[in-house]
Amino acid sequence: MIYDPAYGYLLLAMVLGAVVGWERFLDHKPAGLRTHTLVSMGAAGVMIAARGMMGDDPAAHREMSRVVQGVITGIGFLGAGSILQSGGNVRGLTTAASIWIVAAIGVAAGVGQVGYAVALTVATWVVLRGFRGIEQAWLKRHPRRHPQARRPETIDRS
Repeated sequence: MIYDPAYGYLLLAMVLGAVVGWERFLDHKPAGLRTHTLVSMGAAGVMIAARGMMGDDPAAHREMSRVVQGVITGIGFLGAGSILQSGGNVRGLTTAASIWIVAAIGVAAGVGQVGYAVALTVATWVVLRGFRGIEQAWLKRHPRRHPQARRPETIDRS
C-alpha cells in the first residue's frame, strides 16, 4: 500500500478529536471520548473523500466550501440533539458547541491545515478546562450576579 498524506490527516483528526473528547469524558458528559473522536474523524473523512473526488482542478477548490457547509450544518443537527430544556433550565449547550468545534477541527485536519487544527484543539481545551476556574472564581466573589442564580420562579414580578 502506498502512503497517502490523507491517512496522516485522518489519524490527526482522530487524535485531536480524542483530546477534546477526553476532556468531556473527565466531566462525565454523555458525549465524550468516542463521540468527539468519531465526529472529528467523520468530518476529516468527508473532506478527504471530497478532495479525492474533485482532484486537483482549481475550480474544484471553490466547491470544497459546499462540502464544509454540509459538514457543519449536519453536525449542527447532531449538537442540537444534545440540548435539553426543562423547567427554565437549558443543558447541553457546551456539549453541542464542543461537538460543533470538533467537526471544525476534523475539517481543518482533513484538508491538511495541521497547525490550525492543533491550535483550535488547544484553544478548545483551554476554554473547556481553563475557563472553569474563571467562572468559579467569579461565582465566589459575585454569587448573586450569576444568570442561574436568578431562576424564573424566584423573580419578584410585582
